[in-house]
Amino acid sequence: MSSNSLMKGTAILTIGLFLSKALGLIYIFPFYAIIGEENVALYTYAYIPYSIMLTLAISGAPNAVAKFVSKYNTLNDYDTGRRLMKSGLMIMLATGIIAFIALFSLATPIASMVIKSDDQVFTVAQIAMVIRWLSFALIVVPFMSLWRGFFQGYGIMIPTSVSQFVEQVVRVAFLLTSSFIIIVLLDGKVETAIGMAVFAAFVGAIASMLVLLHYWRKYLPEFNDLRANGITSDVSTTSMFKEILTYSIPFAFVGVADPIFQLVDMLTFNSAMTSIGLANVTDKYFSMINFLSNKIVMIPVMVASGLSMALIPTITKYFTQNAQVSLRYTIDKTFQIIMFIMLPACVGIMTLSYEIYFTFYSESVEGSTILMHYAPIAILFALFAITAALLQGINYQKWVVFSLLTGIFFKLALNIPLIKLFEADGSILATAIGYGVAIAINITVLSIALNYRSTMVFRRIMLIAGVTAVMACVVLAAKWLLSLVIGPADTKLLALLYVVVCAPIGALAYAFLSLKLGLAQKILGERVMRIAAKFGL
Repeated sequence: MSSNSLMKGTAILTIGLFLSKALGLIYIFPFYAIIGEENVALYTYAYIPYSIMLTLAISGAPNAVAKFVSKYNTLNDYDTGRRLMKSGLMIMLATGIIAFIALFSLATPIASMVIKSDDQVFTVAQIAMVIRWLSFALIVVPFMSLWRGFFQGYGIMIPTSVSQFVEQVVRVAFLLTSSFIIIVLLDGKVETAIGMAVFAAFVGAIASMLVLLHYWRKYLPEFNDLRANGITSDVSTTSMFKEILTYSIPFAFVGVADPIFQLVDMLTFNSAMTSIGLANVTDKYFSMINFLSNKIVMIPVMVASGLSMALIPTITKYFTQNAQVSLRYTIDKTFQIIMFIMLPACVGIMTLSYEIYFTFYSESVEGSTILMHYAPIAILFALFAITAALLQGINYQKWVVFSLLTGIFFKLALNIPLIKLFEADGSILATAIGYGVAIAINITVLSIALNYRSTMVFRRIMLIAGVTAVMACVVLAAKWLLSLVIGPADTKLLALLYVVVCAPIGALAYAFLSLKLGLAQKILGERVMRIAAKFGL
């Protein structure tokens, strides 16, 4: 895959992820209004163990299969990847069923770990019921994840992007419709509505699988031609799955990183908050950190997710071909693109945290403060995903596992004492330290393994930081001027007005400065000038 192909693949995956994440944020607003702020935690408590079990069931299949298929396709061996596809689908279906049975059976013990005080809002039975409804999605999702990885191994990103979008559309439609009918029309129980809301993940997965089936039929003749004209190696089924397992374990660890950090909160946050006399608000603060704020800050992280999925087959190809120049160029470009997008996005969220939180949820000083403090974590999420993808691309998977385990250890060791010191902010700080340690290990290993050093990337990041600082000042000035004209953002409509006015002003200021300094051209290519000219920049 050329540099242009990498950018195209990244763009396709990123657009799909953007639309999916956008829907994943937009639905929260009506869902939040239907079930109420005090019930959001019940939804969150179910999704954290589900995410972990799902990741274990998938075992990093999409990226592992993409890497495997890309490797053998580069060697003109298309038969091995097809054999993996055929047998792998059956294995993923089996692991999905096993994961479903496990999560369904463990629902009550998991729920018992969450409830630390009678002052909390929910009961063990309520949490267990919601977990059981969500567990059905585990039957289907691992199966289709391997399918997505096969397409990505060929550099075909559209099936993954479209299937993710359709999955989210169907899920959100079912979620909102069922919860509205149960709560508003039937005046039913909140736990029933949330149970149906989480069951929507299963319904969405079925829709996604149908989309993948459509693309499989579309591309099958092309796959068959490549297979017929390629070579046939003697890679045994045992060797094939042993290699996939070697790839998939680190991928699974990367995929489970955020859920495990959230699981640490799920198991320790309530007890730590209860010990300092805050049991009555612990469920609310937990949902603010691990669901409400997380949903917003994960939107810019989609760029890293899209780039990492497109990056792994490319890095594997260059590493297999020993193309050192192309490999270093791709690494340089990756770090620059991530920071060029992530840094201003996170700072933008911080400067407009009160207005953003009020717009999507409700007026809350605590919620907006948590969002402002949580926003920088998005940069760490992105950097961990990218550095892990780079290490996996050059077959340094074991170090990814080591770095993540070390980061989790720091999160686990520091979470309770930091929460006792700083309340909700302590959890955010422990997450930042854990991810920071993991990223530092990844970068160190990458530097040693490839003898990689780049002062140019460091200088570019410093320039990005400077431009971002100017952008933040522009946004703050726009907020101040707007407050003089229309007053403070004390209603949801005014909060929305602040966001739709100040956010574009900040984006335009950042784009203008980046173009005038030549930063955007150097990072995104000269083609960006033609796009900018259309907007008069």
